[in-house]
Amino acid sequence: MKKILIIGIGAGDPRQVTVEAIEALNQVDVFFFLEKGAIKQEMVALRHRMLRRYVKDRPYRIVEAPSPPREHAPTDYLSSVDRLNRDKQAAFARMIDGALAEGQCGGILAWGDPALYDSTIRNVAAIAARSAQKLEYEVIPGISSVQTLAARHRITLNRIGQPITITTGRRLKEGWPDKADSIVVMLDGEETYNRFADQDIEIFWGAYLGTPDEILIAGRLKEVVDQINDLRRSAREKHGWIMDTYLMRKAGRL
Repeated sequence: MKKILIIGIGAGDPRQVTVEAIEALNQVDVFFFLEKGAIKQEMVALRHRMLRRYVKDRPYRIVEAPSPPREHAPTDYLSSVDRLNRDKQAAFARMIDGALAEGQCGGILAWGDPALYDSTIRNVAAIAARSAQKLEYEVIPGISSVQTLAARHRITLNRIGQPITITTGRRLKEGWPDKADSIVVMLDGEETYNRFADQDIEIFWGAYLGTPDEILIAGRLKEVVDQINDLRRSAREKHGWIMDTYLMRKAGRL
C-alpha cells in the first residue's frame, strides 16, 4: 500500500504551519512538486526552507516535474480546467509510480488550505480511483490566504448576522453576487475590483500574504483603487508574478 499526505502549508509564513502539518511532514518519504517555471522560484525556495526547518532526523527525497501549461483566455473555461487537471493527474501518477515504493508515504504541499480553490484533493482522489495498486490519502488543513488577509487587516470576514461569499475574479466579472454582503475574491488576474470603483464600497486588499513581500491596502475603494492598481503592477514587474486576495463590502454597516 502507498499513502499520500496532502499538506496545507499556509499562505507563506513558515510560522503559520500547524503542528499537525509538521507532524505530517515528518512522516513523508518522498515529496512531489509540480514546478511552474523560473518566475516562481521564490515560492519553490520557500517550500524547501520549510522542509529544512521542520523535518527533523528523517531522510526524505524530493521528486519534481514541470507543471502542465494552463490555457490563457480559453473559450470554454471549465473544459480547460478539466484538461489541465487531467495533465496534472498524469504527472503526479508518473512520479508516484516511479518514486514511491510500497509501504512508503508521499507528500504534496498545498499552499494555503487544500480545500479552498485548489485541485490537489480532486487530482489525488482521481489517481487513487484509477490506480491498480491501493493508494490511500489524507488531507491536513492549512491557514488560507483568506484567514491571513482578515488577520492582517484586523477584521472579521463577515458582518453581524451576515454571510460571506467567496468567489473568483472571473465570476465577479458577472456582477456583484445576488444578496451578497461581504465578498472575498481570489484568483483575480484582471483587477476586477475596478468595476465597482464608482460605488461606496470598502476594500481590504493584500498581496504576497504571509511572505516578506506582503502588501496591504484598505479603505474606500474609490479612494484607494489607483494605489492598488499601481502597486499591483509594479509588484508584478518586480517579481514576475503576483498572488492577491481581497474582501469587498458595501460601506456604512457594522
